[in-house]
Amino acid sequence: MDMQTQDRSIAVGVVGIGSLGRRLAEQFSRLEDAELRAIAEVSAERLATIGDRLGVPAGFRYETLAEMLDSEALDAVGIATPNGLHYEQVTAALEAGCHVLCEKPLATDARNACDLLEQASSSDRTVMVGYQRHLNPAFELARERWATGDQTPRFITGEITQDWREHFETMENWRMDPTLSGGGHLLNVGTHVIDAILWTTGLTPTHVTAQMEFADDEQRFDQQSAIILEFEEGGFATIHDTGMVARTREHIHIWDDAGAVYLEGVEWDERTGYLIDADGTEHEPYQSYTRDLAKGQAFLNAVTDGSEPPATVEDGCLATIVTMGAYESARRGERIELVEEFPFAEFLLD
Repeated sequence: MDMQTQDRSIAVGVVGIGSLGRRLAEQFSRLEDAELRAIAEVSAERLATIGDRLGVPAGFRYETLAEMLDSEALDAVGIATPNGLHYEQVTAALEAGCHVLCEKPLATDARNACDLLEQASSSDRTVMVGYQRHLNPAFELARERWATGDQTPRFITGEITQDWREHFETMENWRMDPTLSGGGHLLNVGTHVIDAILWTTGLTPTHVTAQMEFADDEQRFDQQSAIILEFEEGGFATIHDTGMVARTREHIHIWDDAGAVYLEGVEWDERTGYLIDADGTEHEPYQSYTRDLAKGQAFLNAVTDGSEPPATVEDGCLATIVTMGAYESARRGERIELVEEFPFAEFLLD
């Protein structure tokens, strides 16, 4: 559908209004250049509660994305459903002529992720993936350091922890459903660290070696993992991810010959960062690390002016490829060459 986005509000529908989708819908409802036209959710109780809270009339509430797309003239769709639904829902939204903001991960299969990249590339619609660290000034500073400088990252460590112990004990949450989740803690949470390392450094991943502890005999639901990621430019990253501890903490430390950038955070507060010179002196470049834009506003800006969104479908595809390579490495006990394992993604890995 053609839009005169400068002349009117962008009509948005959100599918999946759990915690992430609710926050996204709330953002769209507050933005002057957006109209939260409709919401879709399988839980009738949640649909009614959030619909009433956000002032979405009963006639604009739907059980499925398909019903919402068939009934409403939408310009854009926000997708915050379980991981395993993302591929089909992004495809459906693009086929309906909508711009798309899809929460991470982009897909639960590397081939599907690459297919979405091809779909987006052949479309004039904007597709953004919900990696919010791309909106954080500390991560933007790190990306600028290696995009515009003459240094190459050589030594990288990344870690994220969270308490998923109850999920693994009961195996009742949707995250423990292979159709809906597609994987365990790495795919659902650790993907943030994988994406952030790839995005900030701009390095080209070539090989991945991983060990994982799984909660199931089929080796679908990883509880924790240790990963070595190798790069074409040299150097490597070690990434540790666990859902078996009591607190959410995150760090990414990236060293080059001129020093380092440290990116850190607790729970889901905004991540902070500081620089280390070659002589070891620490500097804090920002007094505030509050993101400049909410995720919804950043998406609408890209839709309106035709610019590249902060987290592109290519970013989401590359993170999916590396993540799926880590799963294969852990299951086989082998070092995985990514191009050999995913030849259809060679264009991303060159």
